[in-house]
Amino acid sequence: MKDAILEVENLKKYYGDVKAVDSISFKVLKGEVFTLLGPNGAGKTTTLEILEGLKNYDDGQITLFGENVQKKVPRHLREKIGVVLQENNFIDHLTTMETLKMFRSLYQKGLDVKEILKEISLEDKMNGRVEKLSGGQRQRLAIGTALVGDPEMIFLDEPTTGLDPQARRNVWDMIDKLRKIGKTVFLTTHYMEEAEYLSNYIYVMDHGKIIANGTPNELIMSFGGEKIIEVDLESKDFDLSLFKTEFQNVTSENSKIMIITSSLPSDMKKALDLFDQRSIKINDIVVRQPNLEDVFLNLTGRKLRD
Repeated sequence: MKDAILEVENLKKYYGDVKAVDSISFKVLKGEVFTLLGPNGAGKTTTLEILEGLKNYDDGQITLFGENVQKKVPRHLREKIGVVLQENNFIDHLTTMETLKMFRSLYQKGLDVKEILKEISLEDKMNGRVEKLSGGQRQRLAIGTALVGDPEMIFLDEPTTGLDPQARRNVWDMIDKLRKIGKTVFLTTHYMEEAEYLSNYIYVMDHGKIIANGTPNELIMSFGGEKIIEVDLESKDFDLSLFKTEFQNVTSENSKIMIITSSLPSDMKKALDLFDQRSIKINDIVVRQPNLEDVFLNLTGRKLRD
């Protein structure tokens, strides 16, 4: 059984009447990728800022690296964590090497900068100015600045937002490598496939509360043994109430209708009959297994990026 590197119990952070973090509890095990999912405004960033030592919390208990944290993560514990924020404002006229050296100087101990350059695959850019780096290279540099202090735990707040697919996969490979060498990663993301691919364990947060948790597979299995009939209509102009009278569980997004069913043959026939009777034209129809995106939509009523 792995040891817990972070334990949070009944954590609260209020801003007047706004309950940004409303009595949440979770545990992060050493050497895992722990992911916190939630739509915009769910309270994820506030939670991370508390755990990173950027904000005080109002009530609850945080145990980090076996130490009880009083109100705010102290300096000596912050030495053991690395942080990649949603936005990184580097000094553009510095080189990649100079940037890493600057961040290395903030820690009492850490790793050799040249080793970090190798780890983030930026050796050929060591003397290049930051302003000349691509989006993916800047993000790898951001991860490098989080690693230079040789942290036991790394917080990654939406590390692949805005990256092209190849750059995103490169970051995934880096995160997977961190896990393999025993680092603990605390991840937030707006990409469901990223969460499904990387995570050992996921907590779903909405309106300041934890509403579900489990491994990716456990969360998908909690959706039930249903299938999803996904229909792409020719037009966005349709009456969803027609389908809600016929099916117990149906949702829509743009021109798509998703019918969740445990009686596939009969519900498929019913759907096709309805399209025929109402002269509703369709572009495509598929039957598929539920995925993490479906689970999230079912739990929160919103897509992850909403």
